[in-house]
Amino acid sequence: MTNSETRPLLQWSAAMAMSGTIGAVVLESGAAAPAVAFARCFVGGTLLVLWCLARGWLPAWRPSRRDLGLAVLGGLFLVGNWVLLFASYALSSISVSTVVYHTQPLILVGLAAAFLGEKVAKSHLVRAAIAFGGVALISLSAHGEDGKPVQLAGIGLALGAAVLYAGASFVAKQLKHIRPHLLAAVQTTVGALVLAPLLLVTPLPSTTSGLLWLVLLGTVHTALLYVLMYASIGKLPTTTVALLSYFYPVVAVLVDIAFYGHRPTWPEVLGMLAVLAAALSPQRGGQSRDAQVSRGTDPCGTRTPGRRS
Repeated sequence: MTNSETRPLLQWSAAMAMSGTIGAVVLESGAAAPAVAFARCFVGGTLLVLWCLARGWLPAWRPSRRDLGLAVLGGLFLVGNWVLLFASYALSSISVSTVVYHTQPLILVGLAAAFLGEKVAKSHLVRAAIAFGGVALISLSAHGEDGKPVQLAGIGLALGAAVLYAGASFVAKQLKHIRPHLLAAVQTTVGALVLAPLLLVTPLPSTTSGLLWLVLLGTVHTALLYVLMYASIGKLPTTTVALLSYFYPVVAVLVDIAFYGHRPTWPEVLGMLAVLAAALSPQRGGQSRDAQVSRGTDPCGTRTPGRRS
């Protein structure tokens, strides 16, 4: 393997592994979900704006009203997705929420069929049935840190986050002509503005450690994560992207077991495997780079880009 192939492989692998630790950072911050989402948008968005300024992308951008409106709408879906997902961690567990969240690529295909008239293959319907059967199995058998069954509200929030993620990705498919770094910067800025008033109700942590966890989330798990993903995905085969995307939920499950005492039951394990196999398995006949967005390879909630010059 040449250096030109190794570098994007390592970048994408690192991004997916980092994604698997997001839940732990959220819980360690001790902050409420809206405050965590605001910090992620504010810190990560500021760094992404500076990155776009440094590369000269932002000053040269002249969006149409349609593009700007869609970008704002996608930003609302994006932050809503984060708030629901972060809230779900405390009501279920990191591993359960993360795996249930990975139903979103299947939901996105359904949205594309409903609103864009795209055909849904029979194989997709089978995969969707398997995935949501897995969610049902997890709901009936999963247990939290205290050994009690996970709260269905937590699973419901994770599914709601998956729907909003799919909505953000659906909107972003209409903005393929916009550089993804720039779109991410705009959407996180929108998120910070929308979530700022909620700090009156759910304030930021009062402890230094809590604030540092949120800074880590914004710098490493948002800004750096975006840069790593967008620097690598256009240079990797779709099958490689799909395979390495398993790092995200696998790392999340391992972190939950190692640091939060989660002990998955066998039915829960089978449910998780069903969801991940259905949502992330490569489709027959291959697929284009643009179709990668329906595979859920971007944990940040925006589209996964193809190669850009």
